[in-house]
Amino acid sequence: MSETPHAIAAGHPVTAEAAQTILDAGGNAFDAAAAALATSFMAEPLLSSAGGGGFLLAHPAGGRDVLYDFFVQTPRARTSDAEDFHEARVDFGGTSQGYSIGWGSVATPGAVAGLFSFHRDLGRMPIQEVLAPALRAGREGVPVTPLQARILEVLAPIHQNSPETRELFSVGGRPLAIGDIHRIPDLADLLEVLAVEGVDLFYRGEVAARADALSRSGGGHLRRADFEGYAVVQREPLRLRYRGNEIWTNPPPASGGVLVGTGLHRMAEAWPSLRAAVGLDAMGPDLAVRLVRILAETDDLRQREGLDFPENLQRAARLLEAHPRAFRGTTHLNILDAWGNGAALSISNGEGCGHGIAGTGIMLNNMLGEKDLQPRGLGAWPTDIRLTSMMAPTRILTADGREVLLGSGGSNRIRSALLRVILAILDQDFRLEDAVALPRLHVEANAVDMEGGWPEASVAALQGGPLEARVWSEPHLFFGGVHAVGRGVPSRGGQGALGWSAQGREGWEAAGDPRREGVGLVRG
Repeated sequence: MSETPHAIAAGHPVTAEAAQTILDAGGNAFDAAAAALATSFMAEPLLSSAGGGGFLLAHPAGGRDVLYDFFVQTPRARTSDAEDFHEARVDFGGTSQGYSIGWGSVATPGAVAGLFSFHRDLGRMPIQEVLAPALRAGREGVPVTPLQARILEVLAPIHQNSPETRELFSVGGRPLAIGDIHRIPDLADLLEVLAVEGVDLFYRGEVAARADALSRSGGGHLRRADFEGYAVVQREPLRLRYRGNEIWTNPPPASGGVLVGTGLHRMAEAWPSLRAAVGLDAMGPDLAVRLVRILAETDDLRQREGLDFPENLQRAARLLEAHPRAFRGTTHLNILDAWGNGAALSISNGEGCGHGIAGTGIMLNNMLGEKDLQPRGLGAWPTDIRLTSMMAPTRILTADGREVLLGSGGSNRIRSALLRVILAILDQDFRLEDAVALPRLHVEANAVDMEGGWPEASVAALQGGPLEARVWSEPHLFFGGVHAVGRGVPSRGGQGALGWSAQGREGWEAAGDPRREGVGLVRG
């Protein structure tokens, strides 16, 4: 076993430790990403799932960046049968929200295909060794952390919807709670068999057949042909330039990268005057007001009339128009290895559909439950098309050679969380942990939500503006979970370390967002 330099950031310590185990065993960033993804199915099961989908932004050492799109696809046909599609009310404490669940909400999952695809192309360790940490976590179990317990509590109406999911998320006849050991041995067994027999078992064999039978009998649209026709797509990342820095991010049909890019473009236009007013360290009212204006302008790229964007962003925005949106909850992980490889991976299961595939330990996604997919009533979504997503795994190479990988969970808040952190890194030269810990704001539906910590002048300026301004008393998972890794020393640091993070020699950095129990691991 060798202990090579690396940086890892993830949403759970067990997920991060799986990546570190593989790197220490001689694997590269992509082996580690596959191990971490599979382990996240066990450690973060309501955010990550083999029944969902996601994206990997891969930077192979000495090669070109590539985006692996393994997000969900709408079924090839809509059934005429009465479908299982209903609302589950979720209580957030003081407010509630309805989520559409049931077999009628399930899109074709891509997570398993994606894991095996990018590992086959870019990994170098045998897949059996790569999956070993996930198998151990599934069989020995993972302690339920405070964040996972909170998510379990909030989403109880969903995961307690059917006998299969009640069993999956219960222990001793009651729903899981903080401190319980959560085991998913069926999923561990499935991954072990997949490592030997290959991914066709999932997409062309027994798993697809079981899902087909359950969907037919349960009132869903998903069929075996949807599994058989699913394909991972390799895309050229959306490439941006911002004040001499280069950025690679998720291209269409995903929308998150395009929205972040348009925000950066508007900020670049405003930077000369803003720089004079704000300086490198301050968070004055000018910055807050400008961020709010930018986020309001770029809230929906379908309403971009009058905005002057570069041609690459205009072209990207046009490509989004054919793809319906599925902006759901996610988790994220990043890995930099000693050989110059980098992996930024985002994964989502929505909130889950409330049904599982018997014998697999999988609760499927509810991506067809997105309100944007039902403008003409239930089941009106377009068939056989990739859904667009807010997920935006991103890589940055600064003008002075600093490399950063980052991404976020948080549904619609992904774009505002990433824009805030990227600006802190590039314009204010913050260390990653301090950039991640800065107070955030988000604009949506004629309102701006702000975390506590902004200067009083910022709050006053926004409360006197046209949007309703709501100030949160403390940092909150509502504002996303930005996890980041970096290599290369920033010329100056931020002010105060607030996040779970690590920093090694020669500028290796890793920062996990404390809002979502993020973890950063560095071996420098």
